[in-house]
Amino acid sequence: MAEIIFLLIVVPFIAALGCLLFRIQFIRASIIIICAGLLMGGSLFLIPMIPFAYSPGSFFGVNIHEILQGADFLLLLIIFYFGIKHKNLVIQALSIFQAVMLGYLEFFLSDGGGHDVVFYCDHLSLILVLIICIIGSIICLQAIPYMKNHEAHLKIAVSRQPGFFFVMLLFLGGMNGVVLANDMKFLYFFFEVTTLCSFLLIGHDKTERATRNAVRALWMNSIGGAAFVSGLVYLYVKLGMLDMQNIIHTTPQAGIIVLPMALLCFASFTKSAQFPFQSWLLGAMVAPTPVSALLHSSTMVKVGVYLVLRIAPAIQGMFLSQCITVFGAFTFLAGAALAVGQSNGKKVLAYSTISNLGLIFACAGVNTSEAITAAIILIIFHAVSKALLFLCVGTIEQHIESRNIEDMRGLYTRMPLTALITVMGVITMIMPPFGLLLGKWMAMEAAARSFFGIIMIAMGSALTVMYWARWAGILMSDPFAGKFKLERQPVLTWFALISLSLGAASLSVVSPWIYKLGIIPAMGKDYLSSYALDFGILENSFGVFAVLPLSLVAVFGFLIAVLAVKGATRSRIVMPYLSGVQTSEPRVFRGPMNQNVIAEAGNYYLSSIFGETRLTAWINIGAVILLTLVIGGAL
Repeated sequence: MAEIIFLLIVVPFIAALGCLLFRIQFIRASIIIICAGLLMGGSLFLIPMIPFAYSPGSFFGVNIHEILQGADFLLLLIIFYFGIKHKNLVIQALSIFQAVMLGYLEFFLSDGGGHDVVFYCDHLSLILVLIICIIGSIICLQAIPYMKNHEAHLKIAVSRQPGFFFVMLLFLGGMNGVVLANDMKFLYFFFEVTTLCSFLLIGHDKTERATRNAVRALWMNSIGGAAFVSGLVYLYVKLGMLDMQNIIHTTPQAGIIVLPMALLCFASFTKSAQFPFQSWLLGAMVAPTPVSALLHSSTMVKVGVYLVLRIAPAIQGMFLSQCITVFGAFTFLAGAALAVGQSNGKKVLAYSTISNLGLIFACAGVNTSEAITAAIILIIFHAVSKALLFLCVGTIEQHIESRNIEDMRGLYTRMPLTALITVMGVITMIMPPFGLLLGKWMAMEAAARSFFGIIMIAMGSALTVMYWARWAGILMSDPFAGKFKLERQPVLTWFALISLSLGAASLSVVSPWIYKLGIIPAMGKDYLSSYALDFGILENSFGVFAVLPLSLVAVFGFLIAVLAVKGATRSRIVMPYLSGVQTSEPRVFRGPMNQNVIAEAGNYYLSSIFGETRLTAWINIGAVILLTLVIGGAL
């Protein structure tokens, strides 16, 4: 087991150092490609080995727990340094608080003997490792050509790519540490590694705006770190251990664990940018697009939902679990409502992420076998589709120099393949037979017993269709006749976009077998199988989702679409009547006083109803009330 742990956690750290030290672009790209291949292969190699537990005694002759102590305090010192550098008293105070609590835990409470199992991998950890290593690696590969164009556009004389890829690979290693750690002191360390990595990546371009948003991300996530370490101290005082598996499965559901579990949930909400902490993730949009793709799909925000799913068996049947349901459903609805009012493509994706994570939290709160199934399905397919859409937006933005979806009108006439892949990404978010719709169907079934939960989830789902369908319609809006002019993109860009789009489609087709072979074992002994599988159809007492038959219908529809496009190449474009004297120019007519008027089309974004300025303050107030209920209920 030592080799696989070394490969998944330590190798990305070594590769990150290689990127930092070697300034020659070819060598750096080779290191990234080799590291990505090792991570992908290592994650697949892990499949037949689970479940396993592993506790390394030493690393290069030094006790692993002593290394952890030193690394913990060094990490907090670095965060404290950035607090001083940016004159942020909140960061300074929170890093000092965490250091004091950690010191109390390490030197006054814990005997330092390392009795807890350090690493543990089950099917839930495996699913997250596969997401991190495969999707995260694809994003890093796409970032190689993207960052070259990014720096050329910003006219950066001295490349900052060594530091950028150092943090990107460090992020992947830190995330693997989060999902494989069983000793919660190790989990806390990797939890804070992701906080530091997100800060460095958001502030990468070193503009005033980027720095401001990076600092906001650091102090907000430091609040979560403070809650996390407080929960650890409380758990150790009451239980005398920090072994995650023992805490979940052998500790009685007594009142002594409710408060620390609530604190861990609070830390998860900050990490996953749930309201009222959403501004750090929205601010992260200033970073290069591969950063956004990584944060949203395979790192950072997945920490929160993973942690709550991990501790879900320990809080089953508690009032805390009910509070999480309402809070998650509220965030799902609020995020969807704010996404409706956005024309900025990255903001649509950001609010969509916050919304979908809220739905996953709601499922974790419902805490039945159907709900946990829905949560894991949503994690898998959200990761693939959201990575695809972010990389598509980044590719489009570098071509048209805009991320406004109105500027993407008729994009398929200029970037046909990218536009079609983007449309496919949108379709995977809202239509059958794709996995996200399957997950939402399962979530609504599971939440049917929660009155407030099901109302908010149903309303949020309706709004979700609204903003995704609008975006797809804009992309395909202009009439087409003639032959496609294939665009030119770097090989690694095509590899990322095509592999993710094929992955979203193929994983959806085999989702019933993913449920049978991966999700049922991931739920473990705490939950029973809730769906029957028969000829690619998932069925329970409430309903049926015919995955395989719907997939065949989708393939048939795709073939019809291909034939329709082929027929369009022989069509003649007829310009619409523009209520005036037509001119030879498209979309231009001769209007009043013999002046040329340009006819423009645009969507309503209903900003008077769904605008940020109108809703954000009220949503944050509602979220604070619900968070108070979460912590207050625990107390």
